[in-house]
Amino acid sequence: MSELLTADRIEEIGSLGFESPNPAALVAELVGAVDEGRVADPDDTGYALLVAVDILEQAGDLADALTLATRAIAEQPDDNAYARGVRGGLLLRLGRTDEGMAELTALRPLLETDPDSMYLIDELAESGQSDTALEWLTGALDAILERTRTQQHESEDAQDEAAAMIYGLAQQRHDLREEMGLPHDEYDNLADRLRAASDHALDALDDGPATLLFWPQTEFNALLLRWPTLVDSYPATWDEHRAQIERALVDASGMGGADLGVAVGTVADLAAFADSEGSDPTDEETQDEYADSLTGPDLRAWPPGRNDACWCGSGTKYKKCCLPRSRG
Repeated sequence: MSELLTADRIEEIGSLGFESPNPAALVAELVGAVDEGRVADPDDTGYALLVAVDILEQAGDLADALTLATRAIAEQPDDNAYARGVRGGLLLRLGRTDEGMAELTALRPLLETDPDSMYLIDELAESGQSDTALEWLTGALDAILERTRTQQHESEDAQDEAAAMIYGLAQQRHDLREEMGLPHDEYDNLADRLRAASDHALDALDDGPATLLFWPQTEFNALLLRWPTLVDSYPATWDEHRAQIERALVDASGMGGADLGVAVGTVADLAAFADSEGSDPTDEETQDEYADSLTGPDLRAWPPGRNDACWCGSGTKYKKCCLPRSRG
């Protein structure tokens, strides 16, 4: 039997993408594994297909990309909103405007409830529908703000979620209007105030520093091998580690945190730092101090642009790597 297709291999293929000397071979590897039931984790089947979709779209093969996006929807019936958004965008770019808008419009309510749903705005903007994208962002902001005014007795969690949604929508709307060359309006002023206020908000947070310690995959494995007692302090897999980091940063941002990022650690550097300080490298405080000591290329700002390389180092676009895979 041929080799299983792991999540790590899917990400490796995504990082190569259309820049590979033979992108068609990568697509064939992904689709072949799906066809033959060789995806190591069945939950990654839709993910594998969507990586193939991205490669095909970069190659300009929108028709085949659409076929695979449609298949990805069927492969993950309980969690296919992102795949449906991708399909809607492809339909728009293929000139099938009515079908594309129908697909995306059905997902529009997510903008009021799901902070990961900004891919809908990306698909609209990339398809020349910036006016519609702006209308949807404005409508979502209107709805959430009205809800916060009329539902005064929501739980603390619900209030935090609403604050995070308002912050994200306002910033996305602000950036889109800036790209469109539009003058500031009331919501743009709100976005500016929220961004300015967030510069000081981290002082009030109890959840940790603005910069979180992140271990690349090889370092993550080496860390747990060198200090096995850390097994209880970290998630079971590297994929869960970076998803945990992403969620923590999303939470901090929603609470007003600014200047967020990750400090990229190495086992050798941590050991040397702990030795120089006379401290225990497995101690949480030591690791926090080590993260604070890192500078230059060891620091990565968060969040990257949605179309920029993901902060985790996979090489895949952020919007198709840690952003959609951080839910849960």
